[in-house]
Amino acid sequence: MEARIEKVKQQLQSQGYKLTPQREATVRVLLENEEDHLSAEDVFMLVKDIAPEIGLATVYRTLELLSEMHIVEKLNFGDGVARYDLRTDTNKHHHHHLICVQCGTMSEIMEDWLTPLEERLEREYGFTVLDHRLDFQGICAKCKAKAEAANASDPTASSSVT
Repeated sequence: MEARIEKVKQQLQSQGYKLTPQREATVRVLLENEEDHLSAEDVFMLVKDIAPEIGLATVYRTLELLSEMHIVEKLNFGDGVARYDLRTDTNKHHHHHLICVQCGTMSEIMEDWLTPLEERLEREYGFTVLDHRLDFQGICAKCKAKAEAANASDPTASSSVT
């Protein structure tokens, strides 16, 4: 974790910013909760435990700065809530998401299935893709199983899963 915080510090310094205690607390929360796709409010509630004096506006400004600098990815899954995800050095692109429209769970696909498409775009159109994002919206296995169980126990119920 310390190495990643140091890298963020260097990225900020290269653009003339400092890693203030509030920014560091925000980055630590994002690192500790990497798999959770936290909203700004979620980050704020967790940062308050580390830095009780921090305000929500400071967290918002920090997240926006980190997003502008491509340290975090600002995500919108169609529910009107911006979520934040730290970028990693291991993937050229951001990972992809499976979003359940019934329960709201999100799963990640860490593989980059779009590399062949990007290569084709470069070859055929001379277009260099710098980044992409792919989100699949549907019904997760748990919600599908619940619907199937409900339909099996009540054959007159209409299915909301197709």
